[in-house]
Parts: sequence; structure tokens; C-alpha cells
Amino acid sequence: MGRQPRGEADRVHDRIAVLRAERRVSRKELADGVGVHPQTVGYLERGEYSPSLALALRIARFFDLPVEAVFSLDPLPPIGSELTRRTP
Repeated sequence: MGRQPRGEADRVHDRIAVLRAERRVSRKELADGVGVHPQTVGYLERGEYSPSLALALRIARFFDLPVEAVFSLDPLPPIGSELTRRTP
């Protein structure tokens, strides 16, 4: 697993909860798919822990997305606003 963020600059923002809900994946299913305990998924979603690089890559692979679509050092805008920006 990763480590606790020391400050806001250290925090890794993610879309794990949104992606799980969108794809109807439980914490347990995601945890089993990436090789961690379901509690770890909860810690990540709440921002209590930052994922290791390997775990971040496994989660992105699980959702078949680039790691930048799942994780960011800056707060992520809602997915809907990104889609709205792209439509002509």
C-alpha cells in the first residue's frame, strides 16, 4: 500500500469511487482485481492513503484507463464537465 499524505501538496486525488459506481464494481471486486484488501480501496477513496506507483498502475489497468484519468496531484474536475468541454 502507499503512505499517508503529509499535507495537501502530498495528496493524490482520484476517481476510484466514481469509476466503481459507474461500472458497478464493489470495493471487494476492485480489491480482488488489483491484489489488495477491500479496506485499502476505502482508504484510497477517502484520501487517507496515497497509492504506490504499482498500485496506481494496477487500478488504472483494472479500469482500462490511463493512470492520469484516475489519479492526479491536482483536484480532478467532475467527469461531466470534461465531457461538456469536449463537445463542439
